[in-house]
Amino acid sequence: MTADTSARYREFKMPDVGEGLTEAEILKWYVQPGDTVVDGQVVCEVETAKAAVELPIPYDGVVHALRFDEGTTVDVGASIITVDVAPGTPSEAPAAAAPATEPEPEPEAAEPKGRQPVLVGYGVSEASTKRRPRRGAAAVPEQGAAAAAIQAEMNGVPAPATLSRPLAKPPVRKLAKDLGVDLATITPTGPDGIITREDVHAATAPAPSPQAAPVAEPVQAPVAATPAVVGRETRIPVKGVRKATAAAMVGSAFTAPHVTEFVTVDVTRTMRLVEELKSDKDMAGVRVNPLLLVAKALLVAIKRHPDVNATWDEAAQEIVLKHYVNLGIAAATPRGLLVPNIKDAHDKTLPQLAESLGELVSTAREGKTTPAAMQGGTVTITNVGVFGVDTGTPILNPGESAILAVGAIKLQPWVHKGKVKPRQVTTLALSFDHRLVDGELGSKVLADIAAILEQPKRLITWG
Repeated sequence: MTADTSARYREFKMPDVGEGLTEAEILKWYVQPGDTVVDGQVVCEVETAKAAVELPIPYDGVVHALRFDEGTTVDVGASIITVDVAPGTPSEAPAAAAPATEPEPEPEAAEPKGRQPVLVGYGVSEASTKRRPRRGAAAVPEQGAAAAAIQAEMNGVPAPATLSRPLAKPPVRKLAKDLGVDLATITPTGPDGIITREDVHAATAPAPSPQAAPVAEPVQAPVAATPAVVGRETRIPVKGVRKATAAAMVGSAFTAPHVTEFVTVDVTRTMRLVEELKSDKDMAGVRVNPLLLVAKALLVAIKRHPDVNATWDEAAQEIVLKHYVNLGIAAATPRGLLVPNIKDAHDKTLPQLAESLGELVSTAREGKTTPAAMQGGTVTITNVGVFGVDTGTPILNPGESAILAVGAIKLQPWVHKGKVKPRQVTTLALSFDHRLVDGELGSKVLADIAAILEQPKRLITWG
C-alpha cells in the first residue's frame, strides 16, 4: 500500500508581510538536510527590501531538502524547504508516489495543510481564512474545541457579534496595528466572532494558489547572485535594501519637487545642555546626545507650524495634514540605509524620546528593524555630521513632507556679544516638498529649529 507522500512532505514557502513585497534573499540557513526541526524553530534568515528577518518553521519533522542556496533571491510563495513530517514511515520513494499523471489524493485522506508563515509569526491553514460555522454547526475536533474554550475564557463574556467594533484581545489589536492591518476588514474565526492572532497573520499572507503534490527530490537551486569581477571592474547585483532604497529615492526625487534651505547656527548652549542632561538623574539609563535635542527642536517647530507635517495624495488630489508625528531617523546599517520611525514622537517626554532613539538606533545596527517600524513616517532627520560632513541636500523619504540634515558640530570663530570667539557651530539643511510646503513655511520651520538650538530654553517657552 503506497503512503500518502503529499501529507508526509510539507513545503515551507517564502512568506510575505502583506506590504506587496514580491521577493526576499536567503541570507543564511540554520539547518541542513537530515536535521530534526520542531514547530517554531528558526530555520533561516532572509532579507527583504525592508529588513532582515529570521523565519521559524511551523511544524515538526526532518529536513528533506533545501530548495535554494544562500544568497539566492526567491519569489514570495516559492517553496524554500521540504520537511518530512512523518520520518521513519515505510513508503515508496516520494517522487514515485506522487507522479504528475496520478490523480490528486482524496480530500479525506489528506492531512490539514500547515500554517502559512509570515515574516512575524505564522498565518493559518487555507481553510481557516473562511468563517467557520457558529453554534449549532458540526462539532470540531477535540483539540480545536479545547482551544476555543480557552480562548473564550480569556476573552470573558463576548459582546454580540453585530457590534461595529471588531472583537479582539488587546495583544491582537497591537499586532494588527504593527502590521498595518485594519481589523474591520478581517473575517474572524475565533468563537463568537473574535479575531485571533492567526486571523491577523492570515490577512497579511498572500492568497493561496493551487498546489500540486510536492516533489520530494531536491531541485537544482539557482546559482546565487555574487559580485562579478571583469577586468578592472566589479559588478555587484542590486537587491535587498539597496534595491528598495534606489527605487524609493528615484521615485521621490522625480515625483516631489524638492527645495532645500540652509542655516548655520551657534549651538554652544545646546552642547552645554547636553552635558548637563547626561548627569541628570531623570535621564539616567538613556543616551543623551545632540541628536536628541535636534529631534526635540524639530518636534517643537512642527507644533508651531503644523502644516509642514503633511503628505500629498495624488490619486485624490488632496493634501493630508497629519495630527501626529512619526519621526524617522535615517540609519546607516551593514545592509544599507534604513529609516525606522518613532511612533507618536510628539507625545513623548525628553526621557521617553531619548529611550526611543536609543532603541531605534541599536535595533537598526543589529539588523533587527521590523517592516512595521519603517511604515507611516511623517518627517525624517538624517545626521550626516557623524561622518564629518558639514551639510547636504537630503532627498525626501517617499510619502513625507520634509527631511532635516544635521551637519558636523565644529569649533569655529563666531561673533558672540560683539566679539569674535570660538563657538560650536553647525549647519542645518531642510528639504521639503514644494507641492505641500511653500518657501515661507519651510523657512519658518528651519528658522525655529535653529533658534531653539541657539537658545535651548525655547524648548520650554515654545514647547
